Amino acid sequence: MKWLMQLALTLLLISRASLALADNPRVVIVTDLGDIHLELHADKAPQTVENFLQYVDRYFYDGMLFHRVVKGFIIQSGGHTFDLTAKETDEPVVNESANGLKNRRGTIAMARLADPDSARSQFYINLDNNTTLDPKGDKPGYTVFGTVTDGMDVADAIGNVPVQHLPRFQHLPVEPVQIQRIRLLAQNDGDTES
Repeated sequence: MKWLMQLALTLLLISRASLALADNPRVVIVTDLGDIHLELHADKAPQTVENFLQYVDRYFYDGMLFHRVVKGFIIQSGGHTFDLTAKETDEPVVNESANGLKNRRGTIAMARLADPDSARSQFYINLDNNTTLDPKGDKPGYTVFGTVTDGMDVADAIGNVPVQHLPRFQHLPVEPVQIQRIRLLAQNDGDTES
């Protein structure tokens, strides 16, 4: 009987571990103006989420600026340090914009160049429903890979800071807004950085 109880307990633990792995990862973006919590949709954009988490695991985003803030549109980061130096990035990730997720208020998506498969490290948070960024017919859009679960007020606050227009940075905050860190949250409680 004892072995049967041990087997049942082992199966329960394996089942819980499998469920934890199946859950979409959660991260927190700690900024100068507060925290933004995200659920990443690995089930819909697996390569994009893996790419993003590889940067998170290396602390790549620590100290990055929101270098593009367009009120009522987006806040963008992931490319430039405090002195506006561009950081070296990995190879681009394949475009997964046909995953059914839309550029709606409170979603996070990958920034890219004209080439649909050119996204690397830069991302943005939608401050409005930005349907012009979604795929249309056979034209790829911008890959949405997560949703803000808490802290949209922080994203809005960043979106409302005064900006300046410089030759290379058309929507740069006058007072820098920095990502202090982005960390993966523990799956159990959602509140503890791992």
